[in-house]
Amino acid sequence: MAAKSTNPGFRLNWMNLRDASSGKILWQGDDDLSSSDKEHEARVPKKILRCSSISREINFSSAKEMKRFRLEQRVFYKGTCLEEWFFEFGYVIPGSTNTWQNLIEAAPEDQMIPHSLLNGNIVIETIFFDGPDEICKSKVRIYYV
Repeated sequence: MAAKSTNPGFRLNWMNLRDASSGKILWQGDDDLSSSDKEHEARVPKKILRCSSISREINFSSAKEMKRFRLEQRVFYKGTCLEEWFFEFGYVIPGSTNTWQNLIEAAPEDQMIPHSLLNGNIVIETIFFDGPDEICKSKVRIYYV
């Protein structure tokens, strides 16, 4: 059962992934991935796996004030957690729309799993919080195209 949202006015408007070196957008989606009641899907170009770092940009809206907006993100391969990241945004003005950009460094090339094994077997779980209170949880299954 999904946790009850502490901010029902929270929405992810869009997200993109860029090659951090060139700034080129490799993937962009405008589905509201904050919906906790289903597993979402994303079709991402496999060339993203060759990037040494990725810039993730999230655009979100919040009806309510948030004093300490943050997220925890876990990458699961066939149900096993491979990576875990923690990001802090901070204060969010009520009734605002914001864009948040994070830099994610890739593992060394010799530690990368081939896209053929990753395809459809990766689920990215992102939990959004205001301080200790969970706002929503998102799960996105990744397909490399």
